[in-house]
Amino acid sequence: MSMAAQPGTASSTRGMVRIPGGTFLMGAADFYPEERPVHPVTVDGFWMDAHPVTVAEFRRFVKATGYVTVAERALDPADYPDADPAALVPGALVFRMTPGPVDLDDWRQWWSYAPGACWRRPLGSGSTLNGRQLHPVTQVAYEDAAAYASWAGKGLPTEAEWEFAARGGLESAVFPWGDEFTPKGRRMANTWHGAFPWQYLPAAKSRPTPGTSPVRTYPPNGYGLYDVAGNIWEWTCDHFAPRHRDPAPEACCAPRNPRVDHQAETPAGPDRFPRRVIKGGSHLCAPNYCLRYRPAARQGQSEDSATCHLGFRAGVGLGEDPEFDQAFELGGGAFGVLRQQFVAEG
Repeated sequence: MSMAAQPGTASSTRGMVRIPGGTFLMGAADFYPEERPVHPVTVDGFWMDAHPVTVAEFRRFVKATGYVTVAERALDPADYPDADPAALVPGALVFRMTPGPVDLDDWRQWWSYAPGACWRRPLGSGSTLNGRQLHPVTQVAYEDAAAYASWAGKGLPTEAEWEFAARGGLESAVFPWGDEFTPKGRRMANTWHGAFPWQYLPAAKSRPTPGTSPVRTYPPNGYGLYDVAGNIWEWTCDHFAPRHRDPAPEACCAPRNPRVDHQAETPAGPDRFPRRVIKGGSHLCAPNYCLRYRPAARQGQSEDSATCHLGFRAGVGLGEDPEFDQAFELGGGAFGVLRQQFVAEG
């Protein structure tokens, strides 16, 4: 469900920013294939959370509703028919720095499935939320983000809404603040500096290891939105397609409020865990790996994914085009793969 599907239901726009709407060039031609082709899109005005949903905000939701997140639930034996039932324990993905350089094509070198990891224990059993109340909540799957947004009287943004807002009014700029990564040497977002995933050059001595930072730590974009680059990836409501729609043949016919809200089948049939578009990059994105702390950047994430670098923000919109649709392919996510590997090994 997009933000546009929730007009007027939010009790308040406190903590939100008004995005004026307009036409922009969506995507990028100079980075990753899934960001192509660049094409004009129009979105109507909407309200968007000024920053990602924080731990404190998510805690209030859980306290009010008793909600249990995906990562806190027992795994369904039907999804893992060959696994030992005793191995089907709740958990989520956690990042671990490597002691030295590794093959960047093998993400299992730095990601591991951690039993007990969840939004309350984002780095696994033994971790806590102490000092993290103003950090973005993480370890939330798509279902969790959608449940919070519904409770708040909001919705999750479409990819087009998210990207338009993240650009902050700058047409085709590489980053939300312009084309230079660190203008005058200033770090503008919480991203990885150094050689990923083993060499980390901290922004401050108080944060010697990679991780989330409190919202509003870095400057906002031109619309007043914080953390639209780095810190955490953010869920959108759109299903993932391996490329953007081709541009409309006429400038007058650019799609208005586009969304991708149907799952297409893969050659093997529908995927067990469909993928949604996530945006913004995270504190684990680096120049030598995943240079995706940019408005145009996008990835597909399986809906069951809960990780220590993935969260969301919500909003309230004004309009949508229900006829817009697009065929796409889906594939399994890292979370599902690691879960299956963990339970298979017992």
